[in-house]
Amino acid sequence: MLAFAIPCLLGLESLVGDEVKKLGLSDVRVENGRVLCRGQAADVARLNINLRCGARVLLVLSTFRATDFEALFQGVRAIDWAHWIPCDGAFPVAGYSINSTLHSVPACQSIVKKAVVDRLSAAYGLSQLPETGRRCQIRFSIMKDEVMVALDTSGEGLYKRGYRAVGVAAPLRETLAAAMVKLSHYRGLDPFCDPFCGSGTIAIEAALIAKNRAPGLNRSFAAQSWQTLDKKLWLDAADEAMDREFHGNYEIWGGDIDPQAVEIARHNAQLAEVDDVVRFEVDDATRFHWGGLYGRVVTNPPYGERLLERQEAETLYRAFGRAMDKLPDTWRVYVLSSHTEFERCFGRVADKRRKLYNGMLKCDLFMYGKKL
Repeated sequence: MLAFAIPCLLGLESLVGDEVKKLGLSDVRVENGRVLCRGQAADVARLNINLRCGARVLLVLSTFRATDFEALFQGVRAIDWAHWIPCDGAFPVAGYSINSTLHSVPACQSIVKKAVVDRLSAAYGLSQLPETGRRCQIRFSIMKDEVMVALDTSGEGLYKRGYRAVGVAAPLRETLAAAMVKLSHYRGLDPFCDPFCGSGTIAIEAALIAKNRAPGLNRSFAAQSWQTLDKKLWLDAADEAMDREFHGNYEIWGGDIDPQAVEIARHNAQLAEVDDVVRFEVDDATRFHWGGLYGRVVTNPPYGERLLERQEAETLYRAFGRAMDKLPDTWRVYVLSSHTEFERCFGRVADKRRKLYNGMLKCDLFMYGKKL
């Protein structure tokens, strides 16, 4: 059995845990900022291709306790690095330390690097390692003196689906957009609308969820080049994911007042291969209306971080709130904002709130709807 750690944005841990369980992995544990689990070699590919809300997939090589640099060095050196890293492999080191005796991250990075070099040099009989070959990113974490050492199987973060060739200002990460859609309990059965669509991320993620299309099918991953993993595992995981796709008619719409943003959204939908089920139009969110009795709005309006922008955002929230008041009570509305006065400006106190982070920015997902 292999051990995995899946870091994620704070607030998304339970969603990632549910995704991992549905993929059939064992010993799933949800912690702050990450999900731990165990699985087989095939799950390296399955996790990377299928996860919607996780940040990346780390293959855990060792866990141990260290309160001094010698313990850290020996713990890292004990790992059979030659099994994973070829003699010419490049192996940069990144990590973090929280509430631990070894609190200097640069110093810990240096010790980890030295330990790996020492073990690989002995294994390959080389006094100097070239590091000119494929990249094997080493990641470590030290939390309350407990060290976890892992290899990054993803490469670029999982939020990089491969469909957003270009974007607009202040883009929303795909993993957070997918989380917002999942928190809205959207299943593709009723109209889905994003009146502040920007580059289309939320609507595109909704289309991927409606079609049950794996988000990682159109990109590559670091571990695909590892000699220790059979390349057939990736083909099998992709085939399995495509076999699970749904094919139906869905009503998914995105609107934005900026024509250029709408064109970008349409292009991104084509790259994501969901342009057949999602529609983008130039529209004003403050005049939003929809004829259906049921539906949901999931959106990320401008926050207004500077003073003048905050005032403009408040005016926008008021107008948007009036537009939402015209919808039937059977509609559900989900709005992500970091603005502390959002509910007052919107005109309604949320039925539920969920703390989320857009990058390092603390936000709330304001949820409106009788059946939440």
